[in-house]
Amino acid sequence: MGGVAYPLITEPPRHPRDPDPARSSKAMAVLALGIAAVVTGPMVGGLVPALAAFLLARQAYADIDAAEGFLTGRRYVRLGLGLAWAGVVLAATAIVAASVIGLLHLAPVGSGPDFDSNTD
Repeated sequence: MGGVAYPLITEPPRHPRDPDPARSSKAMAVLALGIAAVVTGPMVGGLVPALAAFLLARQAYADIDAAEGFLTGRRYVRLGLGLAWAGVVLAATAIVAASVIGLLHLAPVGSGPDFDSNTD
């Protein structure tokens, strides 16, 4: 067999002054806020960190795109947004459950109006 050597595909050399890729601190903050939204979601407090995560995620995506590869963390932003949405769903579920329980608590206990014993 003819031993044809293929060159290894490598990345182009970096300039010595290029910064090393770093993880975005905003991405980590979005992840932390998403976790806080899930933890506090059943107590309806999850809406506040979820809203902060939504607002900060937009800035984190803009920073990561503007850095042209020198900022990483897109996966953490995506995960944080998913957790923030889960916190919103948990908060909405808690509100609906509390409303149903409150309405059932206010409902009369009897089975209907009382009629005389000789009424069909």
